[in-house]
Amino acid sequence: MIVNYTSDGWQIIYQQAHALLATQLAWHWQPFGPTDRWVGILAATAQHDDEQQAWDGHYGLTPAGAPANFTMKEFSLEQATGVLRAARFQGQWRSLLTSMHLSFLYETLRGQKKELDAFLDEQHANQERWRKALKVNKKEAQQAYDLMQWCDRLSLILCRHELPEMGRALEISTGPDGRRYDVARPDADGPVIVTPWPFVVPQFTVSVEASTLSQLQFKDDAELAAALRAAPIRTLQWELRKS
Repeated sequence: MIVNYTSDGWQIIYQQAHALLATQLAWHWQPFGPTDRWVGILAATAQHDDEQQAWDGHYGLTPAGAPANFTMKEFSLEQATGVLRAARFQGQWRSLLTSMHLSFLYETLRGQKKELDAFLDEQHANQERWRKALKVNKKEAQQAYDLMQWCDRLSLILCRHELPEMGRALEISTGPDGRRYDVARPDADGPVIVTPWPFVVPQFTVSVEASTLSQLQFKDDAELAAALRAAPIRTLQWELRKS
């Protein structure tokens, strides 16, 4: 989960909800490639954070008992294997994109554990096999994944309230067209500006649901889960507009 500290306590956005926000962003790009592959990009984006580990102790908490932001959690081979297993039921294209995302996230951890290295090696081998079977070259696969990664990054910027103050620009990442994109919000309550503008329409609105917790500490996952089930839910919205 994504955890933001606010004046009211904790603001919680589930990672699966963040993935849906990323898919809303992808939806507004100009589609490219065959229809089945375009839909596969949307599906991979929407489901890239599925198969999260069950809360059965203190997994969702920091040592101090606060809700744990996803960046505080160590790599989970179980979660990575689970999301890839689920992708395989939707075909080789979805599997390829999901596997590329796992490589992007965890390749920097290579050398820390033998089982992780074996998992990463398996991803490279599978990606080559899937590209060959789909008759897709590396450039085409990378273009599709770059869109997925770009939308994931912008969604995280929004969910984590990372838009700079005073209209300063923040780099999102390189898009599927090879160009660098920046995001800014000139007015605190105004529209979000992406430069250059990559979307089909000149403006649109995206949203994500967030839960608010006034309790700051919890004894275990069960108490945190119960509080989240009872927590008020607020829909966060952003208007994106061409400058």
